Amino acid sequence: MSTGTAMSNNLAAALIGELQQEAATTRKCLERIPADKFDYKPHEKSMAMGRLAVHTAEMVDWAKETVTTTELDFAANEYKPFEPKTTEELVEFADKHLAEAIEALKNTSDEAMMENWTLRNGETVYFTMPRIQVLRGMVFNHIIHHRGQLSVYMRLNDIPVPAIYGPSADEGAM
Repeated sequence: MSTGTAMSNNLAAALIGELQQEAATTRKCLERIPADKFDYKPHEKSMAMGRLAVHTAEMVDWAKETVTTTELDFAANEYKPFEPKTTEELVEFADKHLAEAIEALKNTSDEAMMENWTLRNGETVYFTMPRIQVLRGMVFNHIIHHRGQLSVYMRLNDIPVPAIYGPSADEGAM
């Protein structure tokens, strides 16, 4: 436990470890996506592979936003997705967001983790919950969900899928 005016941030330290582990796995996926496959869609209703990869990478930034703001209002923010030209740009984008998220988490006390955060679109409130719940439930799980989709896109394009939570058919087979 911290002493003096510094607040404890044990929750943030645990979350940083989890985020780093998931980000390392996500990075392995992103590094393998060739730019000539960025427009690939497995179905007309599906997101393009490049857009899905960017979304997976940008979700890490939501960790920073969650601990440095009290809400995200889609109506108040103009969103323009990043459009990488190369795989290297995609990976650099992900790395930048990870570094910023870790720095923000390092500066977040346990007390701040328990404060409410809101996701809204103008007057429509999607949810309000403690930051730690937003981080685990919406941010981290969201990243994992989209990385899972991305691994299917990779498989459909004969791009080797990295070991994620154990061996894959392409890597680390027992």
